[in-house]
Amino acid sequence: MRCPYCASDDDYVVDSRTADGGVAVRRRRECRVCRERYSTYERVELSFCVRKRDGTLEEFCRNKVLAGIDKATKNLEVSAVDVQDATAKVEEGLRALGQREVASDLVGNEVLNALKDLNEVAYVRFASVYKNFTSSEDFRRELAGLEKTEHAS
Repeated sequence: MRCPYCASDDDYVVDSRTADGGVAVRRRRECRVCRERYSTYERVELSFCVRKRDGTLEEFCRNKVLAGIDKATKNLEVSAVDVQDATAKVEEGLRALGQREVASDLVGNEVLNALKDLNEVAYVRFASVYKNFTSSEDFRRELAGLEKTEHAS
């Protein structure tokens, strides 16, 4: 690992612990040359592809999921840690399928499920874009479904 401060590749691991809900390992490193400390993250890279609605195929990008969840939770009382955990939950759910290819609809539904547990407003924000709401009736229908699942739990 190359030090981000002095570019030396002579470091050692000070501490290791699980991160992102157990799907990654966070390693605290110290450079032997400049003595600065920094963190690295290690995760298994079992890549899979997402089949888009237009039929194209692209590699799954965790950062796209993170950006979508981050945008949905903007200006809400949701911590960065909660956003990271929700992103990890989505990725974990998709990887658990064990498929080399998943439909983009499945990714969107996993994000909706994670947001439903995280914050209702964020859920509705994401749903309005993901499901392409065009009228206030679309919002009413989604809210009614959200309330129905709340009362069932």
